[in-house]
Amino acid sequence: MNQPSILIIEDDEHINNIICDVLRKENFSCTQAYSGSEGKMNVTLYVYEVIILDLMLPGLSGEAFMHELRTELKCDTPVIVLSAKEKLDQKLNLFELGADDYVTKPFEVEELLARINVHLKRNSKTESVTQNRHKNLFLDSDTMSVKVNNAALNLTRQEYKIIELLVKNPTRVFTKQDLYELAWEDMYIGEDKTITVHISNIRNKIRRHDNEAYIDTVWGIGFRLST
Repeated sequence: MNQPSILIIEDDEHINNIICDVLRKENFSCTQAYSGSEGKMNVTLYVYEVIILDLMLPGLSGEAFMHELRTELKCDTPVIVLSAKEKLDQKLNLFELGADDYVTKPFEVEELLARINVHLKRNSKTESVTQNRHKNLFLDSDTMSVKVNNAALNLTRQEYKIIELLVKNPTRVFTKQDLYELAWEDMYIGEDKTITVHISNIRNKIRRHDNEAYIDTVWGIGFRLST
């Protein structure tokens, strides 16, 4: 099962660590940033399900980050703001900038966790069933397209079919015969190099956008999706 990926942008190291520790215990994957600029850099490199954002940040403020997130980066990831600001007009301004939720400091981490889960469930309901995600890779079966960190991969038909088989069957180990007969829709005649070359090409295309491993070699058997 994929771990939901959360970006925490909070300059107070103690608060940042508390949030991160709780979320990791709940099986979330967390990235910690301590300034608006660092948070923006992470958004350009990786895909997140939810962003937790403090407002009083060094350098790029939380409000400025929010503005650039929605306009310059055109990112629609849900943002939960953490702030001691309580006035209604201040909160309304944040929603106008593109915030999705608001938690007033001091806060209980359990409340923050509950709000994160609400946004994750909301997103899962609206996401098309023809889309699959693994780590930073998104596969759309309708358009037969694959993106890694929002960058489209230029794949051949067989390369796409191989990725689709692996992503849609994350626990299955595919033999070379399996992959050949399913991706080429032809009988396998024991040619090892064809599958090996295609797997190598896929890995190289992914590696241009992400150094994470996506395909594992199961020696003596075949290939499977990396965990």
